[in-house]
Amino acid sequence: MARILVVDDDAAVQVTVRLLLERAGHSVVTADSGRNGLALCKTGDFDLLFLDIFMPGMDGFETMRMVRQHRPQMPIIVISGRLTTSDADGVPDFLTMATKLGAVSSLQKPFRPADLLAAVARCLHTAGCGASRPAGGVASSP
Repeated sequence: MARILVVDDDAAVQVTVRLLLERAGHSVVTADSGRNGLALCKTGDFDLLFLDIFMPGMDGFETMRMVRQHRPQMPIIVISGRLTTSDADGVPDFLTMATKLGAVSSLQKPFRPADLLAAVARCLHTAGCGASRPAGGVASSP
């Protein structure tokens, strides 16, 4: 299946997402910061990036901007634990903002495992990535 990079400063989210994706047959690498994720993106061959928006240091928006310079075609799914609100509340909807800036999908934490797997499947199908990559050396079938 696909090789996926998960960038989130919350270790529990990293583990949860990694386990869900690995059970679905994907190869997963995790990073605990935008800087570490960017370094891995520059050196690794990833089919998809899972990216938290709010992290200390380099946030998800800056990380996404830098990743786009090196890997402009890599699909990015952004995730955030901050509540989405309407502009009437004076707080921007950061997930929508991220998709307008280039993320192909977004998920609000906490998310259901089925929603995460569906978003990954849609992104990989749309990008034409990962479907032919063997998982564990064995070709997968739908």
